[in-house]
Amino acid sequence: MKASKIVYKPFGMALGALAGVVAGGLFKQTWKVAGHDEDAPDATDEDRGWGEILLAATLQGAIFAVVKAAVDRGGAVAARRLTGTWPG
Repeated sequence: MKASKIVYKPFGMALGALAGVVAGGLFKQTWKVAGHDEDAPDATDEDRGWGEILLAATLQGAIFAVVKAAVDRGGAVAARRLTGTWPG
């Protein structure tokens, strides 16, 4: 394993945690703007229908994937600018 990859690992993990927090907040705001209840449904919410639960899960997954990809890519670009090598 390359040294740059080992050094980048903790940085990448911190970025991943940040991406999760950002994606969670973005999903909550998107869910509210879409005109749904304040809280998105959990899969085990008895009072919510299949459609609403699956819509929420789809939206949440899409937002998380986009935010994580953007943060991961941005982190790798920043690491290359700082060190001159790609961390992957």
